[in-house]
Amino acid sequence: MLDRTLILSVFVVASCGLAYELITAALASYLLGDSILQFSTIIGAYLFAMGIGSHLAQYVPEDKVLDRFIEIELLVGLIGGLSATVLFVIFAWLSMPFRTVLYALVLIIGMLVGMEIPLVMRVLNQHKAEFSALISRVLTFDYLGALAVSLLFPLILAPKLGLARSALLFGISNAAVAAWTIYKFKHQLQSIARQRNRAILSLGFLLLAFVGSDKLVSWSEQQIFADPIIHAQSTPYQRLIVTRWQDDLRLYINGNLQFSSRDEYRYHEALVHPALATRPQAKTVLVLGGGDGLAVREILRYPHIEHVTLVDLDPAMTSLFSTNAELTQLNQSALLNKKVTVINADAGHWLEQQQQPFDVIIADLPDPSNFGLGKLYSVPMYRLVKQHLKPSGLFVVQSTSPFFARQSFWCIDATLKEAGFFTYPYHVLVPSFGEWGYVLADLTGNYQPPQQYSLPMKFLDAASTALMFQFPPDMQPVEVEANRLNNQMLVHYFEQDWSRVIR
Repeated sequence: MLDRTLILSVFVVASCGLAYELITAALASYLLGDSILQFSTIIGAYLFAMGIGSHLAQYVPEDKVLDRFIEIELLVGLIGGLSATVLFVIFAWLSMPFRTVLYALVLIIGMLVGMEIPLVMRVLNQHKAEFSALISRVLTFDYLGALAVSLLFPLILAPKLGLARSALLFGISNAAVAAWTIYKFKHQLQSIARQRNRAILSLGFLLLAFVGSDKLVSWSEQQIFADPIIHAQSTPYQRLIVTRWQDDLRLYINGNLQFSSRDEYRYHEALVHPALATRPQAKTVLVLGGGDGLAVREILRYPHIEHVTLVDLDPAMTSLFSTNAELTQLNQSALLNKKVTVINADAGHWLEQQQQPFDVIIADLPDPSNFGLGKLYSVPMYRLVKQHLKPSGLFVVQSTSPFFARQSFWCIDATLKEAGFFTYPYHVLVPSFGEWGYVLADLTGNYQPPQQYSLPMKFLDAASTALMFQFPPDMQPVEVEANRLNNQMLVHYFEQDWSRVIR
């Protein structure tokens, strides 16, 4: 008869092991920026370390298996539980090489986690469990634990607790497994008092760290962003930070600057008005992304616009920019306007389910830093957009920097052309970002930039608009492939381009 205590511990062990892997990868993405290579190497290093741990487990003497299992659980709880907090502190406060510490922790935690399951199986084998049943039950609970944490972590734990407290919660779980094992097998342990004291100290320390971790992470995060943080929030999709210094409000998503209130008007005037100023007959506009409402603010300046549909994935984003007094002042309560409908959904999935055509479609989406975002810049996505654009309509795509990410910018242009659009790339200087790019597209090939604007602008005029459609030699087109789903070349270009930029 298999011991239920150890079998259930497999479930917790599997949950915690996968959780540390997810937390480390998420934290690296947040602090260092999205990177396929980075994510892949973290996962690969973790799995490699687990293999080393599994190999090392065979060298534990048979009479010390239970003691070593308890000690490893406590070590995993302490190191894994504190890992996110330690990485935050190192990144913000210390001059230590962050990546070195990151991968060292990945390897250490991976090796310890890799030893856990083999040791559990050896303990169960000592209880004369039938081998076939032993393998079946252990692997069943191992996979169930992985499933549980893969659902709980992004949907509940990370948004509610944050990365640091989530890691500590799993650390407490590991220490609790050790304590429960000590209680259930006290007569088989070589040093019950020492193991009990270790478990009590570990649990106590982790509980204290859980209570105080938020303050420590907040201090560290404040150091990262320099300006005072006035809002910090983790959602199932991203980490939102709003800072303020004097009259400058800044939004960061996963550590990346999205706008500065001092110059965001340059970005959003350039995004919206070269299209809408040439379409006085336009009545309906679709905005994909743009949950801050700043593009919608500019669209609503045109009295002939009857309805704006905004599709943004994250309800926390649109809620923040609909309720926060300083942010609604910035976007002039655009998301609360009766002409605006806010829909929280994936842009691609939403378009697949709709038939409505629009006069103008504006894609103000995050940069294509990973495959999930890259698909929103792909040939199939743009063909889907084309189905929702009226014959005389215009489509505008924010397209990263043609100076810093030259391949990426022209890849977006090439992708739109392959999807059947005529394209009109342009760029603008936004001091917070540097040179930034857009691609305007239509189905007729007859677009001409506006010769004048009927609305007062802070930045745009006819002369500056004409210059935006001209590219100097260092931003001229380069030979690139279109972004297709089977290769996602845009994501690879994006990583190559921005890896050369000193941050």
